[in-house]
Amino acid sequence: MSTKADYTDEEWATLRRAPLVAGLAISIADPSGPVGAVKESMGSLKTITGQATGGEGLVGAVAADIQAQARERHNPLGDFKVEAQRAGEQVLGELRRANEIVSAKATPEEATAFRTWLVSSARAAAEAAKEGGFMGFGGERVSEGEQRMLDEVGRAVGQTGA
Repeated sequence: MSTKADYTDEEWATLRRAPLVAGLAISIADPSGPVGAVKESMGSLKTITGQATGGEGLVGAVAADIQAQARERHNPLGDFKVEAQRAGEQVLGELRRANEIVSAKATPEEATAFRTWLVSSARAAAEAAKEGGFMGFGGERVSEGEQRMLDEVGRAVGQTGA
């Protein structure tokens, strides 16, 4: 089993940001206003905190570290910033980097669990707020743009059929 000590500080920061970046990818794919953005963020955070309390191995360690960062009022995203015109490309590049790190240093089981966790974080964000509709009526749980981004997130981390 790999531990935080097996990763450089930069690699660990990339892994720590990854589930948040996966959720951010959905917000970028189909912006749904301030309320929708909060719901999407909360969807990802539920996935992360669920792993922090019951997760094992690498996923549990990263989730616990995210929670510790939040308790200390540190932004788990750190200095990760996106440019509006390149946001999608940047978040997918960050997820590819995280996948490369776990592919190189984690056990195959940990790498698979980490990839699944990232896709779950993105899916939780996508399903957290309805898109479209009027005053809460109609709309769809996952928009076409969000589904395309979910597929891209899956490809970025080496999973198909996300």
